[in-house]
Amino acid sequence: MTLNEQQSAEIAAARAAAAETRRPTVPALEAMLYEAIPVLDHGFVRVIDYMGDDAAIVQAARVSYGRGTRRVQEDAGLIRYLMRHRHSTPFEMCEIKYHVKLPIFVARQWIRHRTANVNEYSARYSILDREFYIPSPENLAAQSVVNRQGRGAVLEGEDAARVLDILRGDAMQTYDHYAEMLNEDETGAPRDADRPGLARELARMNLTLNTYTQWYWKTDLHNLLHFLSLRADAHAQYEIRVYAEEMLRTVEAWVPLACQAFRDYRLGAVTLSAQMLAVVKRMLGGGPVAQPDSGLSKREWGELMGVLDTHNRHSRP
Repeated sequence: MTLNEQQSAEIAAARAAAAETRRPTVPALEAMLYEAIPVLDHGFVRVIDYMGDDAAIVQAARVSYGRGTRRVQEDAGLIRYLMRHRHSTPFEMCEIKYHVKLPIFVARQWIRHRTANVNEYSARYSILDREFYIPSPENLAAQSVVNRQGRGAVLEGEDAARVLDILRGDAMQTYDHYAEMLNEDETGAPRDADRPGLARELARMNLTLNTYTQWYWKTDLHNLLHFLSLRADAHAQYEIRVYAEEMLRTVEAWVPLACQAFRDYRLGAVTLSAQMLAVVKRMLGGGPVAQPDSGLSKREWGELMGVLDTHNRHSRP
């Protein structure tokens, strides 16, 4: 992660400031507020603001006038009930705002989660930094032959070196051309007074997708947990998963009761179709079950067997 002196000073000043408030605050998240948490080689995620806590979820569910006097165990039980039965609106009463620095190709995947407020750094008005995401060797993998959306074996030796050279070389060359077309220095003044620069909104189209961008991303807890259920999953693309994993840490600090329920009922759970459930019941009853007479496709059967095998291995002494 790269922060210049001005950015580091701005973060330090924000973290040093304090304000009195009657709003509920969460000490564990307050300690993380504004801190830039490194992700990938130049990226970061940091919490800018938040509203609500575990008690706000409970308060909304009970429509009470204050924070209440019930015990933590009762609040935890209610939150787990809400999560288990997918009662989403109480979780929507909590909101959080992140500042994220990420490669453009990750941003284009991320933006598909449309239930958020987003304001991205504009390359129409400003010049993007000369920063690119270059995968570390252990994350440089070939295309999977069994999954069109996945990765296969890690590239090694000359193959890996060649790919890294291409990624780095292409990014540097296109940025050099970008800077040349702009014909601007750091202050916005022309480098060559005799040559007009291309408009920023046009020059940006030449940049590679591993160039870093930034945005502010604000959402409520319900939609954030949906994002994390997909992107913090082991099957998610590595480059977005690492952002989700760091964001999950902030959620754990912010709403620990809700986060534990989320881990139990979403991240650590599986969903079975009616047909899958019928197969499991037949198995528990001791009857023979095979894929052809199960009512499941070969793919569904394979997924069910994979789930059952995983859970059986975890439950063995």
